Amino acid sequence: MMRIFRCVLTLATLLAPQIPIARAAEQTDLLLVLAMDVSRSMDRAKFLLQRQGYAAAISNPQVLNAIKSGPHQKIALCFIDWSGPFEQKLMIDWTIIDGPAAASRFGDLVAQAPRSFYNSTSIGAAINFATAQLARAPFEAERRAIDVSGDGTNNAGPDVPFFRDQAVAKGILVNGLVILTDIELAPNPRHTNPPGGIEKYYRDNVIGGAGSFVMVAEDYNSFGRAMVKKLIAEIATRPEQQRSVSTINVQARTMSNSSSRTWMLNAQAGIDITARRNAEE
Repeated sequence: MMRIFRCVLTLATLLAPQIPIARAAEQTDLLLVLAMDVSRSMDRAKFLLQRQGYAAAISNPQVLNAIKSGPHQKIALCFIDWSGPFEQKLMIDWTIIDGPAAASRFGDLVAQAPRSFYNSTSIGAAINFATAQLARAPFEAERRAIDVSGDGTNNAGPDVPFFRDQAVAKGILVNGLVILTDIELAPNPRHTNPPGGIEKYYRDNVIGGAGSFVMVAEDYNSFGRAMVKKLIAEIATRPEQQRSVSTINVQARTMSNSSSRTWMLNAQAGIDITARRNAEE
């Protein structure tokens, strides 16, 4: 009997290292998807100013101070490009930002990332893709948010409020950063200068969740300053503050658009294909 016991104990000891041990995901104060518009309204100069604005904002001392003010003193970011209905790409996967070194590395990757698309503007598809990135994040946080930057209305793909509401129903905050375009210089005024302005369009159709907001960049040169303010507002907001205000009635809108639900099933297949393609690259 003792011999059998020793054999079992030996076997258990040999097998123990091969048994995977479940580990809790690393805790952060915020999971944030940065979703940059690279549609055709973004010429090369505007594209570069956006890239540089994102890169500089992430490393800004005020932003880093906001990160250090949280309980875990770190956030997690990923960065995506988006344009048309099936044109979204994960440019930088989930990364912990916990100080100047990590922020600088992430910013350098943003600044150096090549342009992925140059097509129509599908904000709803971008939100759907960003929501999928949050679902696969390897880190945990009580707060999850999507940053959508852009200068025009949705002109392709699915209904924007439907996917905004889908995200909000999952506890995700959707914020916007709009870039104003001088109507006299706009090649497509109906796209960049809709009735009431692009800020109103984003407020009515894009942002959602308790405490959501739209930040405005007066032009592309002020994009970086607006992004700094936006990141600080998102990072420094505590969960209890976020829950104190509700900006939309999600339940009333979530099931309102059957065509968008159909599109979502097709889009999910596109997201899966994109994810596999990105992994192969």
